[in-house]
Amino acid sequence: MRDTRESRLLLVLLIAIAFALITVDIRAGEESPVDGARQAAAAVFGPVEKGVSTAVDPVANAIGAVRDSGTRHNRIATLERENAALKAKLGSDDRTRSRIKELDELLKRAGAGQYGIKGAEVIAIGAAQGFSWTVTIDAGSKDGIERDMTVLNGDGLVGRVTTVGPDTATVLLANDPDFTVGTRLEGTGELGFATGQGDRDLSVQMLNGRAKVSPGDRLVTFGSRADKPFVPGVPIGEVVRVDPSGGGLTRTVHVRPFVGFSRLDIVGVVVVPPREDPRDTVLPPKPEPPKPTPTVTVTVTPSPSVSGRPVDEEER
Repeated sequence: MRDTRESRLLLVLLIAIAFALITVDIRAGEESPVDGARQAAAAVFGPVEKGVSTAVDPVANAIGAVRDSGTRHNRIATLERENAALKAKLGSDDRTRSRIKELDELLKRAGAGQYGIKGAEVIAIGAAQGFSWTVTIDAGSKDGIERDMTVLNGDGLVGRVTTVGPDTATVLLANDPDFTVGTRLEGTGELGFATGQGDRDLSVQMLNGRAKVSPGDRLVTFGSRADKPFVPGVPIGEVVRVDPSGGGLTRTVHVRPFVGFSRLDIVGVVVVPPREDPRDTVLPPKPEPPKPTPTVTVTVTPSPSVSGRPVDEEER
């Protein structure tokens, strides 16, 4: 291009336009009107620019690192989300392991009592039929469930079936005030009747007012005629308090149920009763009492002196 007056004016004009665009771009920030053109240019010339700068200028790596800090921040956020998802998965795995343990304990109890059971899951809690303590399970008449069947889990007696639908059933829990079940005391076989007390311990009326009952004694179901609504031998709970007999014909004891009614999940409905009364065999073995810690007694004997007398005597 020749050095003419027109060419000089054109050069000055281009420089002025360039400075104006730079000023507008800086002041507009992210909403710059030239951002679209910049992105288009970057898409076309970016790869070439990056390759050339990497080859000829090692400082470009540091500059690129600063420029990509926003990308790294997004990557960190992505990793944090993935970590949270992994923790949730691990929590889910813990939940799965917990349910497997519940099912294993349920099968152990059913095997010990020779109960034929149908496994079910608690899907709802509430007064489905006007009772204060009920749950709904996901098994019904299609699964062979009938009214007045015993319901248990890996800990012991849960309740009895009261209402049956095609796919679900309602279970009256053993802690409901309208719930009553015959009991048998472990070892002695003393009989009684347990009644639910809501969120308090079960109240058991022992038929023998002079029955020897102590805290720590355990009870199981006595059973019903034709095994409905209760099969025999299902663990109920442990005696925590015994009221004075007072010379009456009966005696009241308070029993803490083995089952946690507020955290029910997997249960089993006894669809086939045992051939024989399992008595106390379904109860888990009692834990061994802690062994006493041996006590060491140290006796101090005064050391004799050279004269044969104790040191304290020589000092006197």
